[in-house]
Amino acid sequence: MTAYTAANVARLAERLLDASLPKAEWTHAAHLVATLRLVRTRNDGLERDLPGVIRAYNEAVGGVNDDTSGYHETITQAYLAAIRGFVAALPAGLDDGEAAARLLATPLGDKAWPLAFWSRERLFSVEARRGWVAPDLAPLEHTPAEIAR
Repeated sequence: MTAYTAANVARLAERLLDASLPKAEWTHAAHLVATLRLVRTRNDGLERDLPGVIRAYNEAVGGVNDDTSGYHETITQAYLAAIRGFVAALPAGLDDGEAAARLLATPLGDKAWPLAFWSRERLFSVEARRGWVAPDLAPLEHTPAEIAR
């Protein structure tokens, strides 16, 4: 696992935004850490903007966004909502490196986290990839802002 510093957390998010992050570095941890940084620095409109950032990045590194691969709306919005809740509970003054380490040590750091809330069939459906689909196993503690309105 990468040890994150405030500087490399910032750089990771920048490289996502400008699509210069090598595809091999776009891991589950990188998804979470970049989102953490964006929540802490560009919070407004992320539910709307992050999907486009991820889709553009996927295409820039040769990926596709279709019904079976690439961008996944339900997973993105669920993690974004959970990371917002995590950030809201952080002590004041904590730098991005320490925040990243704490985030990755939570259940969110496990790639299987969404399967505590969604059945595999529901989560990996075309409907869930294209749009928000509510959990069918357990309610989320934090719901996506667009759904909570």
